[in-house]
Amino acid sequence: MKKRHQQKLVVLSIALLFLFNIPLIFMFNHVESFFGFPVLYFFIFLIWAISILISYIILNRFYE
Repeated sequence: MKKRHQQKLVVLSIALLFLFNIPLIFMFNHVESFFGFPVLYFFIFLIWAISILISYIILNRFYE
């Protein structure tokens, strides 16, 4: 794996560490719902799905 792809994955990991930090998660802990789901669950699964997509794009370029 190229060094720049490893660096991108490390930056993604650090960003996820900050996004899943407790104070930021508590900002989305509301009673309201978004598309029928609580805002907290929607935030967690949206960030999780986006991180999988970004990882896929980075790793897909590695195998080309």
